[in-house]
Amino acid sequence: MYINITKSETGDNKGSSGALVHYLEKENRMQPEKGMGNEPERWFNGTDNDIKPHKVRMGIDRNVAKLGREDSKFFLINISPSQKELAHLVSRYGEDGAREKLKEFAARVMDEYARNFKRPGIDSHKDLLWFGKLENHRYYNHNDKEVKSGLKRKGERKEGRQMHIQIIVSRKDITNKIKLSPQNTSRGKNKAHSQKLGQFDRTAFKQSGETLFDELFDFERNLKDSLQYANTMKNGTARQKAQMHTLTELTRRHPQGQPLAMELAHDVAQGMFESVGEMLTTTGSMAADLLGLLMAPVEGAGEQQSPIEEEEKRRKRKKKAQSRGIRR
Repeated sequence: MYINITKSETGDNKGSSGALVHYLEKENRMQPEKGMGNEPERWFNGTDNDIKPHKVRMGIDRNVAKLGREDSKFFLINISPSQKELAHLVSRYGEDGAREKLKEFAARVMDEYARNFKRPGIDSHKDLLWFGKLENHRYYNHNDKEVKSGLKRKGERKEGRQMHIQIIVSRKDITNKIKLSPQNTSRGKNKAHSQKLGQFDRTAFKQSGETLFDELFDFERNLKDSLQYANTMKNGTARQKAQMHTLTELTRRHPQGQPLAMELAHDVAQGMFESVGEMLTTTGSMAADLLGLLMAPVEGAGEQQSPIEEEEKRRKRKKKAQSRGIRR
């Protein structure tokens, strides 16, 4: 699940939202292809599914009380399920049903967006001024490597399922009184000061969207497809990466250990363990289950060793090599 917050696709969010609204209407302006029908995709906001584009522009542009010329007036939230996630939705609800479920999901994501500010009176998407637009396709642009290499042309449609949601959300709440900026990640001087500023945790927001999708649609997420895995392998310490590697090895050899690995991965991402051994010993009743899975032989693998045995051998080889290096 890819969730991102930016200024706008047009690169400016300090003036009118008109250019962005116009850009996001691009699929409705295109000649419908054979079999697609002529029904345009309307804007929605959790309570209304038939909002005209000029209502979107007027709503956002008028909700700017006490914002200066250089202040951000709105933000763009991109909600893009993966190919696996989209396939899961379509298999459960069909093509049309998947579109409607994705819109419902977007409203729930905006609930999480509102709660992330931890501001009194900002508790759900109904406290925000926002408008969503479902897009069925993505198109190659000049920055894509396929276009640069000449394999694709700019504007050509990308392959596979590309359904996603774009949301324009006002900087001000629905009452036009409270400023809400996801750009504010400052901790503030203390807890009370942070609450006053409306601190926003982007990582927590993205994680909440992924968790929400899994819970709403009974999606069984693989560890390698999770946000905590991606963040750890990109930004984690060498120790965290080693622990995450052990968990991925567990799920590769024993798929039935996926739920257990996902639970442990959360603590790994938070830096809870000093070593793989501690990861095992601090999981309480789960430790025996994890150890059993790691030590169990892989069916059809002959005499292949368990990850723990392999890790122990690597550790001994490394220690032996270091010892030889010192003697020299």
